[in-house]
Amino acid sequence: MESVEHRIVEVNGIKMHVAEKGEGPVVLMLHGFPELWYSWRHQILDLSSKGYRAVAPDLRGYGDTEAPESVTSYTCFHLVGDIIALIDSLGVDKVYLVGHDWGAIIGWYVCMFRPERVKAYVCLSVPFRPFLGRDPKINNYDAFHAKYGDDYYVCRFQYSPYVDIDRNLKDSSHSFL
Repeated sequence: MESVEHRIVEVNGIKMHVAEKGEGPVVLMLHGFPELWYSWRHQILDLSSKGYRAVAPDLRGYGDTEAPESVTSYTCFHLVGDIIALIDSLGVDKVYLVGHDWGAIIGWYVCMFRPERVKAYVCLSVPFRPFLGRDPKINNYDAFHAKYGDDYYVCRFQYSPYVDIDRNLKDSSHSFL
């Protein structure tokens, strides 16, 4: 695609695919679920033409970025660590951070844990949800399920047979009929 560079960088113990173009201040864009760097292709071209270095990775577990087997490798600390290591690999101290959907949640965590690495944050689709007032014994799944029910996409894909679809579409497609 119109001279977008692709490379693999070692970050936080994984190999991460990164698409980038341009020179200047870094605009780091984090995709949503179930997306890839490609969701930002138009923004990459536009921002790079306006004097920015536009960078869009495939997040941990997506696209051409490694996907560790263990679910414990996907905590907010791992995801923030990935982004901070990516920022380090870009050779800059701070970035303009943009997050959409799932990437917006990661972006909020980056802003909370490492605010000194972010010049400004643009959040798309997911507002900040402070934890104040929430019962720490209630996990997100239970809260979403109580509010929206079984058909809410976050709930629907948590338990079998839906979680099996990625593992073996052919064997589990009957469960969707």
